[in-house]
Amino acid sequence: MIDLNNMPKLGFGLMRLPENNGAVDIETVKNMVDLYMKAGLNYFDTAYVYHGGKSEEAAREAIVKRYPRDSFYLATKLPAWCISKEEDIDRIFNEQCARAGVDYFDFYLLHSLEDGNNYEKYEKYDCFSWGLKKKAEGKIKHFGFSFHGSPELLEKVLDLHPEVEFVQIQLNYADWNNPVVKSGDLYEILARRGVPIIVMEPVKGGSLANLKPELEAMYKAVRPDASAASWALRFVGSLPGVMTILSGMSSPEQMADNIGTFTCFEPLSEKEKKLVDEVTRIMLDTPTIACTSCRYCTEGCSMQISIPDVFRVVNTMRLYNDEFRPRNFYGGLVERSGRAGDCIGCGQCESVCPQHLPIIELLKEASDMLDK
Repeated sequence: MIDLNNMPKLGFGLMRLPENNGAVDIETVKNMVDLYMKAGLNYFDTAYVYHGGKSEEAAREAIVKRYPRDSFYLATKLPAWCISKEEDIDRIFNEQCARAGVDYFDFYLLHSLEDGNNYEKYEKYDCFSWGLKKKAEGKIKHFGFSFHGSPELLEKVLDLHPEVEFVQIQLNYADWNNPVVKSGDLYEILARRGVPIIVMEPVKGGSLANLKPELEAMYKAVRPDASAASWALRFVGSLPGVMTILSGMSSPEQMADNIGTFTCFEPLSEKEKKLVDEVTRIMLDTPTIACTSCRYCTEGCSMQISIPDVFRVVNTMRLYNDEFRPRNFYGGLVERSGRAGDCIGCGQCESVCPQHLPIIELLKEASDMLDK
């Protein structure tokens, strides 16, 4: 079995892969995989819904077909929102095996477990027992879940399901005290129980890699050659109990920078922790939309609004006091997708948002800024 306490610290998240004309750029992904594997790293995370269902296929082409099966770990996830009857569970799992070109998954997760429909559906269809059955069959090596719910629900699930071997949570310094995400509370629960932690969104959808110039300058004054992203990754990597830190890298340059951070990894010093606290305090004084660009909201949008990109425009305008470039970007965006003001308020997006954002209201505000 896999030693969960001796895993690669940097995991390659296959949710934000580079694209070319709207399709995954497989050749660039292959180059990134090669850089990653050459560095001695081998944990890949995908899901049934990433890239409109194409992420698992990208894993097959860039990893499974090109490397021995025992040389890497592959993780994927079962989405509650795609299950309407018990038979769907095995159907989805078998489809995932075919997409990825594998006979088993090293890590398998119930996707986005949270208060309400998702958790209730996993219990309704006894997905935890199903996971144990797949483990017994050798189809899953390790079983857990990704989590976007409350601390109270996390405690409840762990009490009911001691068979869970690991939990994946959103964790970064900006969300540590976030009253909705509650990263710090979730971390403390898992650390206290000794449950291995996989971290998602350590750079908060890239927002912690692209700070205001004055905030980035505060980091550069201490480590001139280090990127803002490296500070976010080092914050998470300094926490005990963290098994693997997923980064949804989109370019070879991001890959190289992140590999550099985890080569001869240096935990944050006490002085550096205080600096991160100060950067966080200043950053959170500027109100922004806490979107991580997971894009779960876009697939079912009947008006084809590219919601995360609209929010990116709004955040850029707020953070940088710059309207010209964001408005130009928005102009190009609406040539390919819906305008913020096209929202009909159906609520589909809010039902799947892991950040629990009031998307309908936020789109109204965005429209007031951008559509007039």
